[in-house]
Amino acid sequence: MNDYTLTIGLEIHAELKTQTKMFCDSRNNTNEVRPNTNVCPVCLGYPGTLPVINKEAVRSVLRIGTAVGGKLADYTEFDRKNYFYPDIPKGYQISQYKNPLVQGGSLNGVALTRIHLEEDTAKSIHPSTGSTSLTTSALGASNDKYSFLDFNRAGVPLMELVTEPVIKNGEQAMNFAKELQLLLQYLGVSSANMEKGEMRVEANISVSKSEIRGIKVEIKNINSFRAVGKAIDFELSRQAALLENGEKVVQETRGWDENKEVTFSQRLKESAHDYRYFPDPDLPKLFIKQIEEFDEDKLRESLPELPWQKRARYKNDFRLKESDIEIYVRESEWGRLFEETITILNNIEITQLVSNYITSDLKSVVTAESLAEVIRMVSVSEISSRGAKDILKILETSGGEPKVIAKENNLIQNSNAKELKIVVEKIIKQNPEAVQEYRKGKLSSLQYLVGQAMRDAKGSANPQMLKDIFIKLL
Repeated sequence: MNDYTLTIGLEIHAELKTQTKMFCDSRNNTNEVRPNTNVCPVCLGYPGTLPVINKEAVRSVLRIGTAVGGKLADYTEFDRKNYFYPDIPKGYQISQYKNPLVQGGSLNGVALTRIHLEEDTAKSIHPSTGSTSLTTSALGASNDKYSFLDFNRAGVPLMELVTEPVIKNGEQAMNFAKELQLLLQYLGVSSANMEKGEMRVEANISVSKSEIRGIKVEIKNINSFRAVGKAIDFELSRQAALLENGEKVVQETRGWDENKEVTFSQRLKESAHDYRYFPDPDLPKLFIKQIEEFDEDKLRESLPELPWQKRARYKNDFRLKESDIEIYVRESEWGRLFEETITILNNIEITQLVSNYITSDLKSVVTAESLAEVIRMVSVSEISSRGAKDILKILETSGGEPKVIAKENNLIQNSNAKELKIVVEKIIKQNPEAVQEYRKGKLSSLQYLVGQAMRDAKGSANPQMLKDIFIKLL
């Protein structure tokens, strides 16, 4: 396999989170389980109906383009992409061809070709193959000899992002798709849930070797990050095996079988001319700079802190471990808890300590005030590290006040030097052999003596103070 060069370009579709569909006022609701509920004559493709452009969908794509440093179009238009498939009600899909909304830009180190806007298709449901999440009652039929069409998704605004063919392996492809999902969620333009089909990945793959030029094969509608990597790895093996045997790789569209973890042939790959693109005569041309809401400065001002900016800030301001930073970037609730806790404590020196407790000891989010109090108590040795873990566990399950929990569960450490000295003197008298071993240089004997003192104090003593007193007395 080392002799082969793998070239990958991705096409990623994401459903935009607008109130209505792309060209009509039917509701855009991905959670609707009743088939053919959010439909109207426009998205059903009835003759004589006229589409109207969803301004918020256009703005969403322009914001994405601004975030990735792309060139926003001055002039753009919508085209008809002609092809027949049961889930295309009009016999064509309204998309963009020569004049996309965004050109260029980069994300996660990968150069982008374009980002454009189109309408989604309906959903085909095949009960006989089990490829449906709809119940029989929802379908209104139980006959498995037929396939069904649900037009709720038809006409939903769909962003398509196309990368340059510069991706070299499955891992890089997976990381890119994850970063795009994160960006869409940060911008609030798409939930990008792959399990719901709100984000779908297609990979264009070619395998070449010295004088043998690669043939592009497209893998359609990959619906998980794990599958992206596995599909690419399988295609590398499949195409390399064909070339090794002197056979040709066919330019085609292939699907991904999640159960068998193999790709399978679907149809020969179409070229752009097969779709007979032409400008949609029912939709106006858009001159972006003439539309106030699409002013580039306003779009830039609307952007939140982006994932890569947040990573840089956490690294520069808090000097956290990269693994912790990634948790806070990807899980906003944990990031919020971390930052609010740090603000309450107002101590930059203990940021990693705070992060350690969040990432290692919490399974659910607690209040920042409670976490800050636990951190404060452990920082001044009022409770032990073990005690802090116990308190956090109680906070998660039952709530309450950290200090009250500590007292009720005997977790407050005794740091009274006079009282601890009495305990230490007692343990020294009871363990003369361990004392002599320590004085002869056996350091583990000191730990033994501290342990005996902790047992005598029923776990309530400050272990560091006990250790310091032992050293002083011995």
